[in-house]
Amino acid sequence: MAEEQETQMPEEAQMPAAGVEASSPASAENLRVLENIDVMLSVEVGNTELKIRDLLRLNEGSVIELDRLAGDPLDIMVNGTMIAKGEVVMVGERFGVRFTEIVDPEKRVESL
Repeated sequence: MAEEQETQMPEEAQMPAAGVEASSPASAENLRVLENIDVMLSVEVGNTELKIRDLLRLNEGSVIELDRLAGDPLDIMVNGTMIAKGEVVMVGERFGVRFTEIVDPEKRVESL
């Protein structure tokens, strides 16, 4: 039987956000309201710029070179804000994404 290991979160992750009481019934209710808001999660493989004439010439089998190298981490976006980097994985017959790096929350807020 394997021993269970206790995992500790970093000290800053255990503390509530500034101005929010973790035990406050009002903050718990606010969190429940936020939990039900839908957001759009997308994964960006890369991007490029092209002229409209080049866009109009695209057809089946066309290839467009992107600004990323093969194997580079993908950007994971929520409502257009990057929250993490990740990699593509297979989940049965579907694609999935594994989070490999989470963007610092302060940097996320700066980009809003």
